[in-house]
Amino acid sequence: MKALVSCLILLGFGASLMADSPSTANSNSLIVAETASSENFIARGTEPFWSITISKQGIVYSTPDVKKQTFPYVTPLKAQGRPADLVRVYRLRGRGNNTLILKKVSVCSDGMSDKNYPYSAIFIRDNMVLEGCAEQQ
Repeated sequence: MKALVSCLILLGFGASLMADSPSTANSNSLIVAETASSENFIARGTEPFWSITISKQGIVYSTPDVKKQTFPYVTPLKAQGRPADLVRVYRLRGRGNNTLILKKVSVCSDGMSDKNYPYSAIFIRDNMVLEGCAEQQ
């Protein structure tokens, strides 16, 4: 009898999950849309001013003083055993040792505006470390 009750509870729970979820075709398109948009980021910092835009077309680093430096897009490394969106590490190919780390935080402030960002950003460019904030585009 206990086994029958357990099966009925599991069937009811499964049916309620299926009733609340979108159709398979819609859920697949939602996953694709979410994945495609989740790769576009902009990271920026102040003192000194810098920015990095990330998209499937490439990763572009710029400052007011230096012309734009473009790197090919690379798939970010993710922290093992953590949610995929928690930490992203981009190892930028090209001259020098260039690494961008984005970490999801409760709040990141650029120190100059009232805007709060959902990611902190650390960019290691050769022997220089730049700190800032980032957001999805």
